[in-house]
Amino acid sequence: MKILIAGATGNTGTRLMNELVSRGHDTVALVRESSDTSKLPVQAEQRMGDLADLQDGVCDGCDVVIFAAGSGGDTDAEMTDKIDHDGAIDLVDQAAKAGVSRFVMLSSVGAENPDPDTDMGHYLQAKHDADEHLKASGMTYAILRPVALTDDDGNGDMVFGDKVDPEAKAARGDVAKALADAAISAEWTGKTLLMQSV
Repeated sequence: MKILIAGATGNTGTRLMNELVSRGHDTVALVRESSDTSKLPVQAEQRMGDLADLQDGVCDGCDVVIFAAGSGGDTDAEMTDKIDHDGAIDLVDQAAKAGVSRFVMLSSVGAENPDPDTDMGHYLQAKHDADEHLKASGMTYAILRPVALTDDDGNGDMVFGDKVDPEAKAARGDVAKALADAAISAEWTGKTLLMQSV
């Protein structure tokens, strides 16, 4: 399959790109002019696009789209809105318009019921709104909500759903594997799952 990844040059996205290539899929990295593409697989296609201002047609020709981007933990509310809310929603709309068959959203623990009075409240509300927009899009979807991320590769041993400890950790390498599974496996269809590493 041809799979477009938003956030392909990030810590999770780079791992995801390599995971998909290792499984034999054609990958398309959505990159900005300022993106560091040095760690992307050499065989990956690069397509110019900025989540803060997406052009039409960015998803054309792709079977699956994965949103693995994020504004980052140190950005302000405006940038969170641009990337995690508006950018994600715009990408969902672009994918639907292009006839993409499946959309996978990297969300977050806490996005199911954001508490506005917490430090993460604004970010989680943005993720919640993007998730709900995807569910209403009519596309086949999967939503992954990992707990707090670490920069570890992980060992592929993961727990999903109700058994997840919200205070646990999720290795970015494991998150990449889970996103790759969600992109290709029918078992993920219509699922919204919490995830942690073991």
